[in-house]
Amino acid sequence: MTDILAIYFRVAFGFIILLILVRVIGNKQLGQLNVFTYISGIVIGSMVSDIILHRDIPFLFSILGVVLWVILAICVELVSLKSVKIRELFDGQPIILVKKGKILRHALKKERLNIDDLTMMLRTNNVFSILDVDYAILEPNGDLSVLKKQEKETITLKDMNLAPKQQSYIPTAIITDGRIITKNLHELNINETWLDDALNNINVKSRMDVLYAEMQADGQLHVQMRD
Repeated sequence: MTDILAIYFRVAFGFIILLILVRVIGNKQLGQLNVFTYISGIVIGSMVSDIILHRDIPFLFSILGVVLWVILAICVELVSLKSVKIRELFDGQPIILVKKGKILRHALKKERLNIDDLTMMLRTNNVFSILDVDYAILEPNGDLSVLKKQEKETITLKDMNLAPKQQSYIPTAIITDGRIITKNLHELNINETWLDDALNNINVKSRMDVLYAEMQADGQLHVQMRD
């Protein structure tokens, strides 16, 4: 009976600690959490599970560890509200990945992203062509904010009293970091010979000089060279 009461007590304490964690996080949604807060939640959850499951750990020590961690987490949140530098330290800063339609390779490298990661994140923002992008900014929580060029802002054909025009292609990446994406060439029904000819026509002598190449909806090839 004593063992059962001890388990109930440990579970109740763990539940209270998790409630405190929710209050520390506040009304932030999961996608709004910074890296520190997210990891802090994982650590506290792990410590609480140890309290519940591992009875060989002295209960008082477990309580002390969790309480101290929660206090530190609260202190960090409060200090971050007061200090911009501390907030930048724990939250990070937004990073510009695309500026005026140009991919910033050094920014991708700094964030350990490749061009395939960038194009995937753009597609999740309903942007299928790099030429539509004025700015793309990686937020501290990992989301990508995209500002389209003014001429690419969404407007319905109905508003313009125009009939829809059939697109020849879906804007598709075919070269990233000098590497041909063979699968995408097959999807577009084009071959490497066609690609080499298209590159030669714009005075590109080697694929390795190309940072990013994209087939546009109208069949035109957009190429950004390495810096």
